[in-house]
Amino acid sequence: MSDFTIDIDVGAPQETVFGYIADGSRTPEWYEAVQSAIKTTTGPTTQGTRYKFTRVLPQGAVVNEVEISEFEEPRLVAFTSLSGPTPFTYRYRVEPRGGGSRVILEGSITGEGIPGPAAYLAPVAGKFFKRGMAQNLRMLKARLEN
Repeated sequence: MSDFTIDIDVGAPQETVFGYIADGSRTPEWYEAVQSAIKTTTGPTTQGTRYKFTRVLPQGAVVNEVEISEFEEPRLVAFTSLSGPTPFTYRYRVEPRGGGSRVILEGSITGEGIPGPAAYLAPVAGKFFKRGMAQNLRMLKARLEN
């Protein structure tokens, strides 16, 4: 398992940033590996809301069922995979910072479910996931500041 923490300042109010991150259906707009995210539960977004994420990994497209495992508007939302390869939890804390916000991502991910030789890279995968998530947060920042 690989754990990491990264943060970024975003020039948008806490409520705006939180709402954008918490709406899992918008994830493909800023998360490079997520090709589609379909909400599979009805009602407002809250703890227990589920999505079907289609992600592109080195072995090709994979599907994860993902649930919002923590939800404290407007400061905390966590997404946890319930099925599919590379189990993960991404916990986003959004704090007010001046006229904008700070996003702190605490990630936990494994290489479980990756077939073939790529599975042997799981112990060093944390560095790649952290680098990729830093890029995703930069895309999130760009989307929200433009």
